Amino acid sequence: MKLGLPKESHADEKRVALIPANVTRLIKKNLQILVESGAGLAAGFSDQAYQEAGAVIANRDEVLGADIITLVNLKGEQFEEIKAKAKPQQLFIGMMDPLAQPENAAALAQTGTSALALELVPRITRAQSMDILSSMATIAGYKAVLLAAHEAPRMFPMMMTAAGTLKPARAFIMGVGVAGLQACATAKRLGAVVEAYDIRPAAREQILSVGAKPVELDLETENTETKGGYAAEQSDDFIKRQQQAMANVLAQQDIVITTAAIPGRKAPVLITKEMVDAMKPGTVIVDLAAETGGNCELTELDQTVVHNGVTILGPSNVPGSAATHASQMYGTNIENLLKLIVDNEGQLNLDFDDEIVRDTVVAHQGEVANARLRDLLSLPPLAATEEAQ
Repeated sequence: MKLGLPKESHADEKRVALIPANVTRLIKKNLQILVESGAGLAAGFSDQAYQEAGAVIANRDEVLGADIITLVNLKGEQFEEIKAKAKPQQLFIGMMDPLAQPENAAALAQTGTSALALELVPRITRAQSMDILSSMATIAGYKAVLLAAHEAPRMFPMMMTAAGTLKPARAFIMGVGVAGLQACATAKRLGAVVEAYDIRPAAREQILSVGAKPVELDLETENTETKGGYAAEQSDDFIKRQQQAMANVLAQQDIVITTAAIPGRKAPVLITKEMVDAMKPGTVIVDLAAETGGNCELTELDQTVVHNGVTILGPSNVPGSAATHASQMYGTNIENLLKLIVDNEGQLNLDFDDEIVRDTVVAHQGEVANARLRDLLSLPPLAATEEAQ
């Protein structure tokens, strides 16, 4: 069976779905691995490195004709290319933003191919080594602090110098999932005084574990966490009360990093224009939710906005800015997933009795195979026999 690794077609995407170390291990599964020339170059991996690992360098059409194709992005312009060239019985693996764009799963199903959306890997212990969202969030949290440090008019650590004592910066992290916790830890390592807030009660211990101080608001915190460990979507009334309680906290900060996201939904607005008006000139906000609308009302995607002396960054694809390590982590996640679905003879085996397979496969045998996506598309549930095929 052939496994294809194409070069990402989006100009700003430097990541690659597998690195040479992954290839070395995957060829032991009796897979022939085809790599498009230049696929890993932007991430620091040469064609020669892939060849030495056992891969064959091929052109794009040959790579996209493989039995299994692994990508970083199975969306946007690259999705349109994949859909046009897809053949029955192929399997595509990549990030699809499936809860926001379920129609793409339906479009692939119509071609007779199978597709696996990596964002849907369940948050269970057995799947941790395949969890690309956590891997990419780790990098995003780290890089967000560096972006803030670069933009800020002050340094992070306290310093005692002959010219006087420099006070440490105050950093506030809003949302402490994987990205938020990494942001807390990074800001702490740089010497800032770090505080953090999350609506989930369980987050308090996690905040303390990375050396930050939990900020506690007098708000009802029941039903704030989903089964998968994500923050649950809250009512407009809850968000309004949260904003009012948060205004005083924000007014004291030098650095604010927001990370709150709801899978498949627009990001909740946590910082309004009025709240920014009350913040100190020189404060920097890094909005990691910019791609889904932003946690700050004034965020503009891929733009630097300066309002009343407050600088607001809305970066996209933050993990891609650390392409080497992002590709290493992503490739390891893909490798572990492939080891689950490809046997030692190199044959694909999608076992729908396995929770990981059942949750992540979104298109299979002409049908949208994922129950959540079928619901979003207003499709009837699949019969049990069809789901098990």
